[in-house]
Amino acid sequence: MTIKNLYVPTLLVALLSACGDNEPQKEDVPEMITQVTLTFTPTTGSSIVVSATDPDGEGVQNIKTDGAIELLRSTEYVLTISLVNNLADPNDEAYDVTSEVQKEGRDHMFFYAWTGNAFSAPDGEGNIAHRTGEVDYSLSLDTSGLPLGITTKWKTASIATQGASFRVMLKHQPRLKSQVSTSTDGETDLDVTFDLTIE
Repeated sequence: MTIKNLYVPTLLVALLSACGDNEPQKEDVPEMITQVTLTFTPTTGSSIVVSATDPDGEGVQNIKTDGAIELLRSTEYVLTISLVNNLADPNDEAYDVTSEVQKEGRDHMFFYAWTGNAFSAPDGEGNIAHRTGEVDYSLSLDTSGLPLGITTKWKTASIATQGASFRVMLKHQPRLKSQVSTSTDGETDLDVTFDLTIE
């Protein structure tokens, strides 16, 4: 075999590799979230706002909450979640993670879990342990009509609850999200648990 015969396939491989490098690649990178804010807005009265912060993102520090969620008994709330990346400039597109999750809704889903029978609607314990658990996603669906969950509806139980918890998990599920995908599918963008009190 001559050097000339070796050169042709080598050149062909190089050209094919170069073409592949120039093709646009879809980014399925989990979101960088350093702060999550939960706002519970009742039908009447003042909103309840709590946050959790992870100042170094994927660094060694863990996410910490700034206090407990304290809700009133027998009250309807709309929960809205806000996500930011404080490691980015506020004018940078990467700062407003909520908009990014909304835009990529078909690849994302919020899952919820709680203890202490804190809610009458939805009741149960949420859908982190079991996808069939109830969560009211009616206010926040993706473009395919599947649950997204940036905004959700809640009604607290009629009995006071102390020492309960409320967990929020955001999953990044490109090409995985479906009617039956679970909290174990895909990458975890966010997983935070707040103390919860119903007064």
